[in-house]
Amino acid sequence: MAYDITDPAAVHRLQLEGREKLTVAGVEDVERFDDQCIVLRTGAGTLVVSGEGLHIGKLSLDGGELHVDGRIDALTYEDAPEERGGSFFSRLFA
Repeated sequence: MAYDITDPAAVHRLQLEGREKLTVAGVEDVERFDDQCIVLRTGAGTLVVSGEGLHIGKLSLDGGELHVDGRIDALTYEDAPEERGGSFFSRLFA
């Protein structure tokens, strides 16, 4: 799947200021959220933001940008984008 660089949602970028402010560009959808976990679908895969007192300050799916405030403990990708050819094992044994 190719991304059009003129589409703001196609550019995936993370900007973390200390552990209190996170800006994520390239957000396609917010799958779920609460004050301890935010799960986002991005162009680079599913991103899980973990912490305490997490709050979505700004969300613009048209522009693909999300702002998170709170104590951020971890940023984890659950899966890779589909164009990478599937999981590690499916590529290894294909």
